[in-house]
Amino acid sequence: MGKIAFAIGTRAELIKTFPVLKRMDDYVLIHTGQHSLGNLLDVFGLKAPDYVLSRPPDRSTKFYFSKAKAAGWSIGMVWKIRGALKDSGASVLVYHGDTMTTAAAAVAAKLSKAKGVHLEAGLRSGSIKEPFPEEISRRIADSLSDVALAVSKGTEKNLKESKWFRGKVVNVGNTVVDAALEARKMSAGKSKTPNGRFAVVTVHRHENIRSKERMRKIVRIVGEVPIETYFFAHDNTLAALKKFGLLKVLAKKVKLVRLSGYLEFIQWIAKSSLILTDGGSIQEESLVFGKPCLILRNRTERTEGLGTGINFLTELDVEYAKKRMEEVLSPGYSLPKFKNPYGGKGVSDRVVGELKKLAQ
Repeated sequence: MGKIAFAIGTRAELIKTFPVLKRMDDYVLIHTGQHSLGNLLDVFGLKAPDYVLSRPPDRSTKFYFSKAKAAGWSIGMVWKIRGALKDSGASVLVYHGDTMTTAAAAVAAKLSKAKGVHLEAGLRSGSIKEPFPEEISRRIADSLSDVALAVSKGTEKNLKESKWFRGKVVNVGNTVVDAALEARKMSAGKSKTPNGRFAVVTVHRHENIRSKERMRKIVRIVGEVPIETYFFAHDNTLAALKKFGLLKVLAKKVKLVRLSGYLEFIQWIAKSSLILTDGGSIQEESLVFGKPCLILRNRTERTEGLGTGINFLTELDVEYAKKRMEEVLSPGYSLPKFKNPYGGKGVSDRVVGELKKLAQ
């Protein structure tokens, strides 16, 4: 059997890939250095990277607001990943999601003899500007991949109808289900969360934190939450709030919390009464744990979640967001019955099965 390599750049990629790695007998781990992985490898019981292709940043993001640095890093990373593939002799390269690492890895696989596999393929928001640059990255990855592992019926349909994609499509579901459930089990009894009802907030999308008007709307929406609210702040989000003069306003309405480890954070998600986010994975985690989630964006690529009745696309409309909050936090609210469109427990086993077939 040929070697299978995984290109990992960000914490989110590692979090959603770790259940697959845990089920692999052997693999090559390539860390591009886009994010610092911190102690996540140890937490998940995974080996150290076989290759580290750039120095990971001390802060939560490598580039902050520099498009030029991001573009230069991505181009250079293509050749570094290709070099790691050649050195390791891997015949399959797996890349996850929609980051700069994802796109660079897809190009590197195409330029090498390795088969490119896009894990979490087929998501579409319908606009290359939202989320940016993630929507561009996922389209590049999908179009260049030999195999696209779709997360749902909708994403499978997107890929099969795409005029750019010519590879094989397999609907396996989303590994976030295994990641969230396994992380919660690992952290049981180890994380302290507030008693009673509370809301969790995260904001970090570039199209939001680059816009003073959008951040004003987000701060207004968050200020309307009628229960205790905890805002988990990224470094670049704090910088944007300070720049726009909104940090003091926000701090009067919520409790600012530094980013915690995933095992701790998943307990906050699982025990919350309401989630407000512009993130992607948290929308999916809200479905795993049955938590109402207000999406602080104009568009979402997780469109199937909107049909569950607990994910709400606010389009940053303050009054709409307020009504949905009142609805889901009312004493008589009952969680609607729904089937998670991204699958159930065991997705990672299906992914491993597909990868082993490719490596034969």
